[in-house]
Amino acid sequence: MADAPKRSPRLPPRWVVVSAWVIHRAIYRLSRGRKGLWPPKPNRWGTMRLTTVGRRSGKERSVILGYYEDGPNLVTMAMNGWKDAEPAWWLNLQARPDATVELTDGTRAIHGRRAAQGEEHERLWARWREMGDNVDGYATRRPSGTAVIVLEPRPSSG
Repeated sequence: MADAPKRSPRLPPRWVVVSAWVIHRAIYRLSRGRKGLWPPKPNRWGTMRLTTVGRRSGKERSVILGYYEDGPNLVTMAMNGWKDAEPAWWLNLQARPDATVELTDGTRAIHGRRAAQGEEHERLWARWREMGDNVDGYATRRPSGTAVIVLEPRPSSG
């Protein structure tokens, strides 16, 4: 008997996903940053606030993302709620890779890049897989693939 084709997990309607993002940002903003971010645990991702510069507007744009630590680096995914389009923050980071992240223990200057294909990508993707969120199943929803993003520390300017 052949294996059944892998089906991607069911996602909530897009308005639910977008509403959750809006509520999460509002909690962060209304609490003045005291709530809404948390550090990763051994088998669970944390949340950070990434601030990029808009590739067209030149204005600062912030988003809250899941991440985990890989040595001195932070690792996230450019998944856009598992929809086809690339997230705006990733397009901004490709145009201007130097940005900042806010974590529960402070702000860091970072340089963002896509994980190298091959060993680095596979190792970092496998770590996401270990966290049990069925990233392989959800990734089937994105025919263009999902970039694994490495945020490397850089000296802060100033």
